[in-house]
Parts: sequence; structure tokens; C-alpha cells
Amino acid sequence: MIDNFLRRPQSIGEIAADTIRVIGVLSIVVAAIWFSPTDAGILAFALPGLLAPRFVGMRASFDIVYGVTLLIAAWSNVVGLYSAIDGWDLVIHVVATGVIAAMLYLLLVRWEVVSSPVDAGFRARTPMVIVPALGLAVSAVWEMVEWVGYSFISDEIFVAYDDTIGDMAVGGLGALIAGAVVARVPLERRQVAG
Repeated sequence: MIDNFLRRPQSIGEIAADTIRVIGVLSIVVAAIWFSPTDAGILAFALPGLLAPRFVGMRASFDIVYGVTLLIAAWSNVVGLYSAIDGWDLVIHVVATGVIAAMLYLLLVRWEVVSSPVDAGFRARTPMVIVPALGLAVSAVWEMVEWVGYSFISDEIFVAYDDTIGDMAVGGLGALIAGAVVARVPLERRQVAG
């Protein structure tokens, strides 16, 4: 996985994906200067996620979708889109939970916990079960982070039972869709030997 991380970008798509990671780092600086330390922290929270595709060895197209999704989710919090646009929270939970769950599945592939969609003997039903389970777990953790933020950082974070259950339900739906994508669409490039 380190070889994947250190590998030089070899296409315009890979350069674009790395540019999104640079934008993620710059976003933290921008938020620290022009917004608040809490906003910088929210954007910093997305940074490990932005780096994950480099370790896992994603195809550039998925890497770009994944990175843009994480940045939109984080910036939506910073600029207040979740409260300004009705239903925006649900859209982000569907898309972000789906791409994060797919990424986690492919991380499990790298750790040889589950088989890769490109392996002989791969069964499409495996990601159809595992990815939604990962998505529901991610949704639960996401809601816990929101609760911690509300309880200990800012009461401006909206936390309510119906919101929490709705967010987890649509996150599960996004992960189910992602499971179907993982089962049928190659999201990883060949792993670097070594």
C-alpha cells in the first residue's frame, strides 16, 4: 500500500485526484484563516479520507468522485448548506456513505479480508452484503460524531432522533447502491508490486 501511495501520478485523472487532495489541505488553511478553528477542524477531519485512495490504489475516476464528495460534505458544513438547503443533508448522506463504504470494502480487499472483484472466484453477492454493512457502520459513527460535536463543541449542530434515523437509512441506501457498483464496476487499478 505504501508503494501505491508513493507512486507518481500516471494520467491526467490521477493528477486531478491528487489536485483534489491539495485542495483539501488548502481548504484547512483557508478555513483556519477566514472561518473558524472549528471549521478548519471539520475540513481536517476529511483529510485522512482524501488520502485513503492513494494507499488503496483506486482508479482515477473513483478517486475523483470520492475526493470531491468528501470535500463537498465538509464544506457544506462550513458554509451552512445543511441548514440552508432542504434535503441537502440526505443527498450528502446517500452519496458520501456510499463512496466511503465502497472505499472501505476496497481497503478490506487490500488487507486480503475479502476477495477483489477482479479475482477468480469472486462472488458479486459479497460486496452486496459487506458494503451496505460497512455503510451502516459508517452512518452510525457519523451520527455519533455529530452528537459529540453538538454535545461538546457547538449547539449549532443539528441532532434529533428523526434526523439521525433518516440519515442512517439513506446512508444505508447509498451503501447498497455502492455495493452494486463495487460488484460490477472495476474501481481499483492494478496494485503496484512490492
